[in-house]
Amino acid sequence: MNDTVLQDLYRVVLDRKTNPQEGSYTCYLFEKGTDKILKKVGEECAETIIAAKNGEQGDTVGEISDLIYHLMVLMAHQNIPLDAVLGELEQRSHKIGNLKTFHQVDHNT
Repeated sequence: MNDTVLQDLYRVVLDRKTNPQEGSYTCYLFEKGTDKILKKVGEECAETIIAAKNGEQGDTVGEISDLIYHLMVLMAHQNIPLDAVLGELEQRSHKIGNLKTFHQVDHNT
């Protein structure tokens, strides 16, 4: 696997934003705007949940890939650099073992 695959994909998404190409699905999403992009992110999130619940790893991998792509379109649309997200993930990786205490909820009341 290429360890720059996310950067490569994000570069393609950014290129479609600045250099629209006829027939490009990515360009279609940018043209439709925030509401359409958010709708697709929501749909892909729900499809990821369903695939995971169904236990089909291949389907789940496909849906996760769709979700990541649509999140990248959202990021590009809102001018969020991939490095900002990767930096946040790197920061969070240093917090391993910092488990927060969760409130216990009594679902019977």
